[in-house]
Amino acid sequence: MQPEQFNTLLRFFKALADDSRLKIVGILANQECSVEELAVLLQLKEPTVSHHLAKLKELNLVTMRPEGNSRLYQLDSEALQSISKEIFTPEKIASLIEDVDTEAWESKVLKNYFEGDTQRLKEIPASRKKRLVILKWLANQFDVGVNYPEHLVNDILKPYHLDCATLRRELIACKLMQREDGVYWRITIDIKDE
Repeated sequence: MQPEQFNTLLRFFKALADDSRLKIVGILANQECSVEELAVLLQLKEPTVSHHLAKLKELNLVTMRPEGNSRLYQLDSEALQSISKEIFTPEKIASLIEDVDTEAWESKVLKNYFEGDTQRLKEIPASRKKRLVILKWLANQFDVGVNYPEHLVNDILKPYHLDCATLRRELIACKLMQREDGVYWRITIDIKDE
């Protein structure tokens, strides 16, 4: 996400992170109103309503048109749709974490479940999400494209945890490995946490 888009998104959420401004947007989505009308509807003072409208105008979410001595405000639905199309896409929202270390949590799980330098697994995590982190790490101990007989899978897993049978079943259940006729092999599919 571009820095200016990030700032727009931040300003958008800050502007709408106020109960009164959200209500103003809701009212103006249905009808044009003057500051006086909004003040009565929201039971606020007119200067307070003007302040909220100024914040919404900074983002071009409301427009104003003069009518006699009054000024009527309404929601600019095109500006709202533009922000939605420009910024509220799954790709743009996902890009908010570009500078975040997404593997930090996985590293912490590995550190918490493995004993220091010995690389022994203290226990198999009960949490599905944490267990998947451990299983992905264990799957990386096997080479892609190599067939392993069950006794060799056990030999590779035993230094990490004595319950090889559970680990083998879990690796297969999580689709990190496959098994047929006592032969195991690693699967290269990237697993997403559900």
